[in-house]
Formats: sequence, structure tokens, C-alpha cells
Amino acid sequence: MELELRHLKTIRAIADAGSLTKAASALGLAQPALSAQLKRIETALGGRLFDRGRHGVRTTALGELVLARARIVLPAVSELQQDAVRFARTLEETRRFRLGGTHGPLLGGLVDRLVSAYPGVPVTTYTSWSEREIAASVAEGRIDYALIGCCGASPPPAGERLEWREIASDPVFVMLAADHPLAGRQEIGLAELADEAWTDVPGDGCFSDCFTAACARAGFTPTSVYETDTASCVHLVQVGRAVGLCRATFPTTAGLVTRPLAGTPLSWRHLLGWHPAARAADSAPAVFEQARAAHAQAAARSESYADWLDGGHGPLASLPPRQPAQRRPCSVTPAVFRNAGRVP
Repeated sequence: MELELRHLKTIRAIADAGSLTKAASALGLAQPALSAQLKRIETALGGRLFDRGRHGVRTTALGELVLARARIVLPAVSELQQDAVRFARTLEETRRFRLGGTHGPLLGGLVDRLVSAYPGVPVTTYTSWSEREIAASVAEGRIDYALIGCCGASPPPAGERLEWREIASDPVFVMLAADHPLAGRQEIGLAELADEAWTDVPGDGCFSDCFTAACARAGFTPTSVYETDTASCVHLVQVGRAVGLCRATFPTTAGLVTRPLAGTPLSWRHLLGWHPAARAADSAPAVFEQARAAHAQAAARSESYADWLDGGHGPLASLPPRQPAQRRPCSVTPAVFRNAGRVP
């Protein structure tokens, strides 16, 4: 019998599970079938790979050798397959912009600018709550650019495979109902919101941990969180049922006010990512500049952000001069996040 990739996957599954029973369940096999397969693999490799005991299986010296090689080979083959698929798709592509992003006004602003700057060039979008899914789609060639965010200095997903550039970095503000008792304040301490309920949408980013840590430093733990869709999150804030967190670029919205958090305990980095070997890499500098311009436009529309900057706070991102006459309310209602690993 010749050794195949599926055999290496079986060995890895057994080692990771720690028992044949658990490995069989994970692989969707009956235990006798897995035991027979393992015996054939061990015969082909010339010796036992696992010792069985009362508490499961343990790799032998030969098993350790094979497992170490498998953990190198399997990811390499998977990456080779992804690169081959991406390359094959790239060969057939005409010029277009396939954008993937989380929900919020920056993606819409980038679409608007690309359509205006490149008439006739197709612009398509894909949105997801998951930054990891978006990054994986770029790595596999399904989309060209990832427009996502990260909390503080946290690294982006698939950072070793994609090239990332920071568009801007914003402080995180709090969103309150317009008639909230703290709505008239210039800034709000996080501890002053200790008794509030919070609302967010689901996601897989790091913002949950960052927010929980910030609350812990402020001396409390959030007790109630409503995870729901974007429109419902905004509604819960508007009616005073909950408060939320948002980027400082959150636009003026009826029934809401946004206020800075004292001491800026949280920040948000806007990132653009692409695969360096894809055809999209040639247009990446132009897309990046359009993304920066879209962010600057969103920042200029945010009265609370402009007020915060006018109050003497140093900007976390380069912004255009404040131009009140050009401000207008934006009808886009971004999502509210805590656990999602991003903020609106």
C-alpha cells in the first residue's frame, strides 16, 4: 500500500483526538474500520504508530516522526491547492473589483468611489460577520480585497498569506439614545455605563476580549448583551433598551447620539488586505487610496468625531479639515458590536 494524504490526515486525527473512539467519531467512521485502516498504515510504514492504553492512545517514537512530517505536509498541500485554484481563476479574470467586508458605511463609501473613478468596471461586494471568512475568501481567490477592522494592535486574520495596509485608526465611541441621561455629556467614562445593557451582532473578531478587558479595568463586568441583526441593534439603542459601541466615524443618526469614552480605552483599525500574487495586487495601491478617501468622507460627516478633534484630542487617523457646511446625515445604519470583533 502506498501512503496517501488521507492516511496522514487519519494519523493526525488520531493523535489530536487522543483515542480511536473519538477519532472515529470525528472522521465519520466506525471504530473497527478506523482500527483496520490504522493497521494497514502501520504495515506500510513498518511499525506501530500508537500504543493503546486505558486512557487512550499515545504516539510511539515512529508515530512522533510521522506526525511531525504530517503536520508540515498537510498544510503545505492545502495551501498549494488554494494557490492553484486562485491562480486558475485569475487567468480568466477581466478587470474588476471584488470587495469583501463587514457591515458598515466604509464598504459603501469605497464602492461609491470605485464606481465613480472607474466607469464601466464591475464592482461586486460580499459581506459577512466573519473577518476570518473574508480573509480566507481573498486567500483562495474568491474575492480580491478584504475591507475589515481589528481592535487595537491585534493582527488581522490570514496575516501571513495576505498583504495588509492600515487605512485609518479611530477611537471607539459609545452610542446612546438621544434622551439618555448621559447624552448631554462631552465624554463618558466607561464605568458610568456599568449598569447598562449592551447590544451587538455576532462575529469572530477579538473585540469581545478587548471590550471585556476594558470593562474589567473600569471595575465591572457587562451583565446583559443582546446579539441580533444590525437594524435591531440600532433600534434597541434608539428606544433606550441598550447602549452600543461604535467607531468615531458613526454618522449623525436620528434618535442617537455618539460620545467619546474618557481616556479612549478602545480603538479600531481599518485594514485593506489582498493576496500579493493575485492580479488584484496591481490595483491595490489605487483601491487603498480610494478606501482612505472613503474613510475621510465618513469622518467628516461625523459631528461627534469632529467635535472631539476640535476639543484638542490628537487624531488617531489623518483627517481632512473640518468643513461643517459639507456635512449631511447618512442613511446607512452600521452595526453595533461587542463580541463581533468589530464596531460600526
